[in-house]
Amino acid sequence: MEQKTAIALECSSCATAICGNNKIGDNLIELIVDEVVRTLGVNSPQKTSSSPYPLIPLGVSNRHIHISQGTFEKLFGAGTPFESYRALYQPGEFASGNIVAIVGPRMRSIQSVRILGPFRNYNQVEISLTEAIQLGINPPIRNAGDLKGAEPLTLIGPEGSTYLPECAIIANRHIHISNDDAKIFGVKAGDFCRVKIGGEKSTILENVLIRTKDSWKLQLHLDTDDANAANIRGETFAEFLGKM
Repeated sequence: MEQKTAIALECSSCATAICGNNKIGDNLIELIVDEVVRTLGVNSPQKTSSSPYPLIPLGVSNRHIHISQGTFEKLFGAGTPFESYRALYQPGEFASGNIVAIVGPRMRSIQSVRILGPFRNYNQVEISLTEAIQLGINPPIRNAGDLKGAEPLTLIGPEGSTYLPECAIIANRHIHISNDDAKIFGVKAGDFCRVKIGGEKSTILENVLIRTKDSWKLQLHLDTDDANAANIRGETFAEFLGKM
């Protein structure tokens, strides 16, 4: 049965595909829907707040893969260029033009999962709980790179396949923030906080992890399940409610 998902925009920091079906031809649909939503400003909450803290831009992460160079070459062949398809929100990061299929232990699969760059020293597949159910796996909720006990998947590319015994996670809700901005919010790496998203289905989210790096731009990351629950459909900002 073909998977159907609600509308959730791509995350400009983590992914590029808009939620929809899982066919290779989704790229054109992604671009068209993205442009329509940007033009109409569908369901965009106000950019003002009574909070003393700056509003936090929100990005929605579709399923995606971080990969090592060695694994990439197994899937696409040695010498295949790893090139940018679209620059992402965070400096130096990009969505590549390379997509693969991911297959769970029960032979359930999802097609057209995009690889993000640059190369990492680990292989990580980030999916939502809805997609985990589709694949027949039960991945832990983790921070990036924490893969001990992650679920197994097989990746299938145009030139080969590889089995990864610990790769699939559901990413923590998290905020990317520079160290300078972290001082403004009174937080540090590893803290957890609460945020509020306004709109017709106003939502307060807890256990939002703080991640810091000097080069990062401020942005809250949610997966498609959290985004759809809050009815996020356009440019959106979250309000910081303090540490937990």
